[in-house]
Amino acid sequence: SATAKLGPGDIGPHKETEINPAPRCKKNSADIWSEERLAEDEQSDGIADPIADPRQQPEYEIVLKQSVGTEDLFLGMSRKDPSSMCCESMLVRIKLPGTNVSEVDLDVKEQFLELRTPKFKLGLHLPHPVRAHKGKAQFIAEREVLEVSLPMNRLLDDLNLA
Repeated sequence: SATAKLGPGDIGPHKETEINPAPRCKKNSADIWSEERLAEDEQSDGIADPIADPRQQPEYEIVLKQSVGTEDLFLGMSRKDPSSMCCESMLVRIKLPGTNVSEVDLDVKEQFLELRTPKFKLGLHLPHPVRAHKGKAQFIAEREVLEVSLPMNRLLDDLNLA
């Protein structure tokens, strides 16, 4: 059966709409970046597109760490429990085979870790906010592993860890 499908927009005469392209702004030769490039970087968190950047992502693991004393282990005197809410720091282990420590470029923000080497690139959204300025990184040359220890930054740390 042939039925016409009409909607409210089909009532009355059709108006011709004229589409005017946005005016192009003049390019200044003193500009370092173009506006298109800045928009691309904002969308990708500053990590290059995997098609344009062929470097591979290294293997990594995230381990949550907790300081436990004998009073916690045997007597349970503090309010700590084995959950991740009572962990004080996060350890990110990144395997970088064939990499020297001088080739590693590491940038840590509150919830994002970025690592770049000639062979590898890693853009990692962290599962919990961290205190980036208090973190420590250590490259273990024998195992070719970078260990980044980051203290966590949580809202109720004073209550959870008291």
